[in-house]
Amino acid sequence: MDALVPLLVVVPFGAAFILVALANLPGLARRRAEGGESAGDLASAPGPRRHRVLSLLACAAVLANFIIALALLRADIGHIYVGGWGDEKSALGIELVCDGLAKLMVVIINMVALVSIIFSWSYMRRFTKVWLFEALFLLMTGAMNGVVLAGDLFNMYVFLEIAAISSYALVAFGCEAEELEAAFKYLILGTVGSAFILVGVTILYSLTGHLNMAKVHELLPAVGQTSPAVLLAAAALLGGLALKAAMVPFHAWLPDAHPSAPAPISAMLSGVLIKAAGIYALARIVFNVLGPTTEYAAILMALGVVSMVVGMFLALGQQDFKRLLAYSSISQAGYIVLAFGVAAHLLATGGDRNIAGLCIFGGLFHLFNHAAFKSLLFLSSGSIEQQTGTRMLKEMGGLTRRMPVTSFCCRIGALSIAGVPPLNGFFSKLIIIIGLALAGQLVLAAIAAGVAVGTLLMYVKVQRYALEGEPSGAAANAREAPAMMCVGLVLLAVVCVVAGLALLPLRDVVFGPAEDVLLGAAGKLTGGLTP
Repeated sequence: MDALVPLLVVVPFGAAFILVALANLPGLARRRAEGGESAGDLASAPGPRRHRVLSLLACAAVLANFIIALALLRADIGHIYVGGWGDEKSALGIELVCDGLAKLMVVIINMVALVSIIFSWSYMRRFTKVWLFEALFLLMTGAMNGVVLAGDLFNMYVFLEIAAISSYALVAFGCEAEELEAAFKYLILGTVGSAFILVGVTILYSLTGHLNMAKVHELLPAVGQTSPAVLLAAAALLGGLALKAAMVPFHAWLPDAHPSAPAPISAMLSGVLIKAAGIYALARIVFNVLGPTTEYAAILMALGVVSMVVGMFLALGQQDFKRLLAYSSISQAGYIVLAFGVAAHLLATGGDRNIAGLCIFGGLFHLFNHAAFKSLLFLSSGSIEQQTGTRMLKEMGGLTRRMPVTSFCCRIGALSIAGVPPLNGFFSKLIIIIGLALAGQLVLAAIAAGVAVGTLLMYVKVQRYALEGEPSGAAANAREAPAMMCVGLVLLAVVCVVAGLALLPLRDVVFGPAEDVLLGAAGKLTGGLTP
């Protein structure tokens, strides 16, 4: 099974390069030129048969990754080295970690990627150079897999950058003024975040002489975890990753980037990118590298609470459906970071580890659930925008009758994110609120419950203006989305229902091992490098 782990990165990367090569075959370019078209025309418009082949290749690569991710869930791997440059004692080489947390994340990433690429089969037909979209999509997916599998800080940074660069291009894919402006803002702020992360990694390397996460954790106590240099590295890492996760007040790029991107990319950005590149990396750094302290816990709790509340109020005031979803992503991500912050506080102060574990479980379960229902909502918004020509809620109306499949799936996603039982969002929010209360954080528990009510109100507005009522001019001629788009929506709607009903089996198989990684020391990260 060890050989399967690198394939999570190799398959999408390799498929991306093969796809680009096939789209630009010299022989086909020459034949097209003889027919009166230039060689450059091939890149912008491969023939229908060629287009289907390229799309099938992209779908097959993502499907293969998802199957591998599922197969790894029950495998006992731990960590492997790529390249054969070192062993467990020397900790040299490119280390890939496949512990419980990494397994959970690759399942989430490739689940959302598979549904998004299926959805894009029909959705992207209105764009030119679809092969370029699919190549960038595969690069982003492979890079996110690399982020969660990386066992050392520098390779995590490299994969973060590959994912980020791909996402910048994908946000700007439509090449309209709105997309280009949003991508430029995202590029500038993302580069600032990347610079801070690289500074933090550099300082830790200069202090410890290692990039391996477990070795850095092992050597930091000798340096002094409260020394100015360590605190500077921590501030740089936490600040850069908070920007990647779009935590308030580092969120300015997200409300423009997510609505401007094509719907499948909005789903990937909100469903998995801000989690893999931001929240996951934050959790790894705090729990498994720096070690949880009261100071780091306070930062996580502050980021979580502010993001929850500010994101909710900003979403309540939106009439643009996709901007509402973007601000809602900030709010929901706040739940996850808050739960991790309270767990870190309990571990730092010698509190009850069972309660800390409950908070971590709630945060991880909400991370999975948010990937499902927010991706579902973004894809639903893409279907609605494509069929009605508008993103404004008050210009819609009556879509339940004209787009029954899309409306039903959108309703499932809205009920789930609003925390209505028995859907998955209800259970993850309930677990987080109970965990906060048991930890003695009654004020935070009350805030989390209040934000849940606010979330319900914002999605009542979506139901009222978009799905019910009388249709406006934009929605009067709307028809149901194409079959492949509906397939993607239905798959995610099923996940939202099943994840709530199968909570206990999922915890034993999927979330329990991931919870143990964050509860344990960094020795859990690599099995052989215990302090």
